[in-house]
Amino acid sequence: MKNQKDNRNGVLHKVREIIEEDPTIAVEEKEDLLKLLQVLMDSSRGNIDSEENENQVREFTQEVISKHSLIKLVKQQADELDALKRISLNLTSSLDLQTVLDAVVAEAMRLTRNAYAAHIFLYSHGNLAFGASLNIHGERNKPISMPRAQGLTYSVAKDGEMIIVENMRNHPLYEEFKWDADGSIVGIPLKFNNAIEGVMNLSRAVSGRFSSTELRLLGLLADQAAMAVSNARLHKFMMEMANTDSVTGLPNRRALDERLQEEWLHAKRNSTSFSVVMMDLDGFKTVNDTFGHDVGDELLHSLFNFLAGNIRTSDFLARYGGDELTLVMHNTDLSAAETVTKKMIDLMIEYRFSHSMNTPLKLGMTAGIATYPNHAHTPSDLLRAADAALYHAKKYYRGSFAVAKGVTGMLNSSRLKEQEPPETTN
Repeated sequence: MKNQKDNRNGVLHKVREIIEEDPTIAVEEKEDLLKLLQVLMDSSRGNIDSEENENQVREFTQEVISKHSLIKLVKQQADELDALKRISLNLTSSLDLQTVLDAVVAEAMRLTRNAYAAHIFLYSHGNLAFGASLNIHGERNKPISMPRAQGLTYSVAKDGEMIIVENMRNHPLYEEFKWDADGSIVGIPLKFNNAIEGVMNLSRAVSGRFSSTELRLLGLLADQAAMAVSNARLHKFMMEMANTDSVTGLPNRRALDERLQEEWLHAKRNSTSFSVVMMDLDGFKTVNDTFGHDVGDELLHSLFNFLAGNIRTSDFLARYGGDELTLVMHNTDLSAAETVTKKMIDLMIEYRFSHSMNTPLKLGMTAGIATYPNHAHTPSDLLRAADAALYHAKKYYRGSFAVAKGVTGMLNSSRLKEQEPPETTN
């Protein structure tokens, strides 16, 4: 019995030597293999003599290693298929760019052992801009650092090739950065139709090689991500085009309706006010009649963008149609809306337009103001109230503004014509 135990110990020793010498077996798998072989030997009825049958031991070990590798390969392929299915579902479920980017970094963290952080930087016209990030602590969209001109991310974007850094402490790409801790990182181009859409970086807090499986899966993720990012960017561009006025470059009526809905929901939810100002140019018809529509379009583009550059970032200016503008003011009561409207009208004095005729243009502005909930309870009614006030101001107070009266309903032009001048004017 003792001899049999000694034989088994001798065999296990030989087996360990064989496994340790095999460079094709990953370090973390070697102990699992030894445990598996010990179980097989313990369950065996035969008696393997480590001294007389070394070849038998080696053949037995290699056979188990081979079968273990086959099982591992099958499992690996199954895991990769599962990962690809999950990646595909996650990246095709939305056309929102930020949602897509957040899904990509989450998948990258899931696919890599000892992952510390994943970052995506979007690439356009030779420049990189932050897209998304996720780290081991669950913190989203907080970049560790921005790309350096001679750093990893720009190198990947310019060359379009994956770069693997096994230890950032002593790699040339991190010399200027003076990285003082061990760690590894891989930078992968997000390439679609031979165009670089961005770069995905995956860092680890440990140095050393990334496994072939990790690199293969990260490469597949990058391919899927590049296509998803390209589609999301195209969708965003098309949406922006659909919401942009072609003459002035300002938001159009469709975008205005969406913004009004957002402001209305915000005001209802927080019991706050917001105001709408309808504005109309005075004297614009003369410009078109005198100089033609091309000059008229140039004027609208120049003037409307001049006015847009003088509003708060929280406010929203859109072209309503023709020579009319609509200003939506966030969290703004009637008193503040009157002050802003007066400022907009006064800006017309400062505005200068250069055109080929070199003839001075006399332009003014008339406006109508309506405030939620003073003058209406819905976005569409509020817009009608401001429009009614504008109509009234153009009749009685051209070059100034009028404020809507009470809660308005459907517009009735005949009723408006019979109205008295508004009580609140400036």
